[in-house]
Amino acid sequence: MEAVGGYAAGVYLRSPTTGLLLMAVFAGLPLQLFRPWWRMQVNRPFPVAEAYRSGQAVLLPDAESTMSRFPQLMAGLPFPFASLYEPVTDGTERFGVLVVLREATPGIPVGTADRERLRLTAEHLAADLAALMAAGAPVVWEGDPVGGPAPPPEAAAEGARRAADRLAQAVLSLDRQGRIGYVNTAAEHLLGIGGPQLQGKLLWQALPWLGHPAYEDHFRAGFMSGEPVHFAARRGRHAPGQWLSVDLYPSVDGVTLTLGTSAKPAYAPTSRAGRDPEADPAMAADADADADVDLDASADEASALYRPVALAIALTEAVTARQVSAVVTEELLPAFGGRQLAIYLLDERHLYLAWETGFPMGFLNRFDGVSLDVRLPGVETLTTGRPMFFESMQHLAAAYPGIPLDADVGARAFLPLIASGRPVGSCILGFDAPRGFSAEERTALTALAGLIAQALARARRYDSEAALARGLQSALLPHRLPVREHVATVGRYLPGTQGMDVGGDWYDVVETSTGLLALVIGDVQGHGVAAAATMGQLRSAVRAFALSGSTPEQVVSGTNQLLIDLDPGQFASCCYMLLDPASGSVMAARAGHPQPLLRHPDGRTEVLDLAGGVVLGIDPEASYPVTELRLTTDSVLALYTDGLVEKPGIDIDVGVERLRAALAAARPGPLTETADRLISEAGNTADRPDDIALLLASRTD
Repeated sequence: MEAVGGYAAGVYLRSPTTGLLLMAVFAGLPLQLFRPWWRMQVNRPFPVAEAYRSGQAVLLPDAESTMSRFPQLMAGLPFPFASLYEPVTDGTERFGVLVVLREATPGIPVGTADRERLRLTAEHLAADLAALMAAGAPVVWEGDPVGGPAPPPEAAAEGARRAADRLAQAVLSLDRQGRIGYVNTAAEHLLGIGGPQLQGKLLWQALPWLGHPAYEDHFRAGFMSGEPVHFAARRGRHAPGQWLSVDLYPSVDGVTLTLGTSAKPAYAPTSRAGRDPEADPAMAADADADADVDLDASADEASALYRPVALAIALTEAVTARQVSAVVTEELLPAFGGRQLAIYLLDERHLYLAWETGFPMGFLNRFDGVSLDVRLPGVETLTTGRPMFFESMQHLAAAYPGIPLDADVGARAFLPLIASGRPVGSCILGFDAPRGFSAEERTALTALAGLIAQALARARRYDSEAALARGLQSALLPHRLPVREHVATVGRYLPGTQGMDVGGDWYDVVETSTGLLALVIGDVQGHGVAAAATMGQLRSAVRAFALSGSTPEQVVSGTNQLLIDLDPGQFASCCYMLLDPASGSVMAARAGHPQPLLRHPDGRTEVLDLAGGVVLGIDPEASYPVTELRLTTDSVLALYTDGLVEKPGIDIDVGVERLRAALAAARPGPLTETADRLISEAGNTADRPDDIALLLASRTD
């Protein structure tokens, strides 16, 4: 933290839950202000998650760079600050992420020296963790984070103390952890608490009324931005109804906090029920109890206020019904303390279970496919458009006598999923213990149900298009490859897992009229029905040219001209090879496609250097020179699309080298096993942004 000029730093570590990082250590700022970010799903669009996924540092020098790349982070922390994220890895072992916060440097990137210090620190930490793991210790984090060490708070110099004590304004000095180091006489009188009782305590423990969620953004702004912050706060039971002006004056070594009497501001937070406790005497006792809330409760509420914002943003990026459901599970349940979730989708006046978590296995099956005529809360919430909240299972059983219950203790919320006036389905939230639902919670859940419904409606449209595209792609890819003497060929295709999961990658093997064998692989830019349709047209064109006996240069040039004439607004790469099975001679033409690999019989594997032209669909005058080579017996030729070798944030040459090494290490054997080996790593990756095509050809005796 100090070496790179930071004012706070922390470490996220992997947890026992797959795909979940937990903040393990945090130093330099009050830990409780960052409770909403103690948990981080690795598939979320946040810099911590990206650094962990990619294995690359994420360096954000100012608010502008953060907003452009990670608007979700700025939605929760809308302050000018810089943040640095370095993955903690040892070889292929990913332990977590090192994080440093520091003052923003608008327009000035993070310097080389700071990058190197951050990298070396992460390497040393990774080495220590690897040693622990080698000794048999599980390197995972469970539970809440630990606050980093900080020097004990010290009182100001005696002269400064006497000067501050003469002030009529209440003054407190805080360290960067939020602990009280000094309290002047006016503050003691105003608060009715002696300085020794306050010193050394966290501000929000000593003065719980300042721990209200409405004030947390003000404190985050002061501690993170370094700019003065001013707001009004209502005191708790020691002085009910009294409003104080709060001023924060931060610096690198601490924060000066001043308090003064203030009239109630027009924007003052009201009670949880939405009414002003001062205007309703019957609520006075409840208001005081709320004001004297403990710190953990306030932090939990702050997290609950933040997470719906994160849910709303995350829903905009979910494109399938499964992704929408996963986002709701990861963001909505923690926000409200839920343990169970079920989502039903409407189809032909019946509700079908689309997603569930937390319920006993098989319990919800009895409700799958239920008609809208049945009297059940999950049905009636949709038919009436009215959310239903049951504070205990007894209340639920009394409202719906005879309804099967999965538990004797708990609470349930049934939310209608309605998008633009059209019913989509219903959502069930389950809680392990009885609980009330405040007016704010009911309003928030109802609003979020609308966002979920919109996302699901969009996802269902996507699913329909994806199904069409998958069917189209399946119909266009070859179902079997020609069997020829002296040559073995094997093809593989994997759709992507992000966004529209089908694209324009294709491969083909064509027997020409002259007895030669054409090996083709190509990649149409983009995904979805349009890309699949363009791929089908190009594949048909290549087959037609090949069957007519055209040379490789004529095939690629003719296909280029066809794509330009079709003008689909897309371009494509392609590699076309004409193989003589008898002699092994090959003539190859390439249009902007990755270079093929060649494995020799002795295992030596090289990246071929084929001459080539620009991608198809760009230049009608483009030329595509032909390269000649020879495929000897037991050698293997590998043609592939960039999805197999390209990863975000990593140079494509690294991926090509990894594929070359894998092909070199493949044992001699059936070509199908080699193909499975080469594609297995990509197939096991859940986060695959692009589709993949692979074509292998081998000379045999």
